[in-house]
Amino acid sequence: MQSFELAPGYVISRIIRGGWQMAGGHGAIDAATAVEDMVAFADGGIVTFDCADIYTGVEELIGRFRMRYRDLRGADALRAVHVHTKCVPDLDLLHRIRKADVEAIIDQSLRRLRTERLDLVQFHWWDYDAPKWLDVAGWLADLRQAGKIDNLGGTNFDTDHMAAIADAGVPLVSMQVQYSLLDRRPEKAMLAAAAARGISLFCYGTVAGGFLSDRWLSLAEPEEPLENRSLTKYKLIIDDAGGWDWFQALLTALRQVADRHGSDIATVASAAMLARPGVAAVIVGARNRSHLAANLAIADMALTDEDHAGIEAVLSAARPLEGDVYTLERDRAGRHGSIMKYNLNKGAA
Repeated sequence: MQSFELAPGYVISRIIRGGWQMAGGHGAIDAATAVEDMVAFADGGIVTFDCADIYTGVEELIGRFRMRYRDLRGADALRAVHVHTKCVPDLDLLHRIRKADVEAIIDQSLRRLRTERLDLVQFHWWDYDAPKWLDVAGWLADLRQAGKIDNLGGTNFDTDHMAAIADAGVPLVSMQVQYSLLDRRPEKAMLAAAAARGISLFCYGTVAGGFLSDRWLSLAEPEEPLENRSLTKYKLIIDDAGGWDWFQALLTALRQVADRHGSDIATVASAAMLARPGVAAVIVGARNRSHLAANLAIADMALTDEDHAGIEAVLSAARPLEGDVYTLERDRAGRHGSIMKYNLNKGAA
């Protein structure tokens, strides 16, 4: 497994196991099986895990996994495992948020993850019209100085707000963004601004909720309603980027690359993002260990110039998505924002 030094002495795997699919809304989760699945991922070299305070039940599951891994492999092996969580204050709290509220969210994550110090906290803010986003970033930096947090990052900030936080002295090491062959909004401005400030990108959505896979090759355009909110979200991106016929052309090009490597479309789509400048890691959503071999293959795949050229030939015909990173999703009355859930952290403070 490839590794990346995100901060001095802090080394992560370049494939990060995402926790979103272990949250509510993706089917029943057996806790004991989920813990053993995470053990298998760590043993396989994927030693970095992503979760969030708002992913129902996931921090607790990862906390159980950490104790199980310590008991099975020892304290030294556990030290190589890193957990990235998030601080996502509810939309309803933003205008009246206090430092105590932020500390309560962090303390809750510490308890759930069964640790004395959080490896990385990624800050998200729903509404820029609520003016305390920079205050909260500073309060998180204070909690880092107090020893509760090791590293700070952000998620889904646009370029200007990311830059403002970093330029205010908050030591951001990462920004988690939706970045895929379908959604290249980070290339407009964020990549350059992040590089100038020593901030690395984590990519989520690299397989677009499963759309970038062999399952959808040569299929007719699906009708509403789709089977889950994730597919609904990424189908909107497909519509905006070029429509179903263009999307099928992209899948065909990815299938040709996969054929040359004896692989599959999803692996190629994620490997293409891992090769992008400024990208430290890609976050893969895996419900269980059956996906482990395919996830490990992402880091092993070395795409050729021919591969990249074939993909870019299709991407060149795409329509640019509107706005900067997460601009579409911030319009709560719009097509993209209206399907979001904004108040999942109730009771944290």
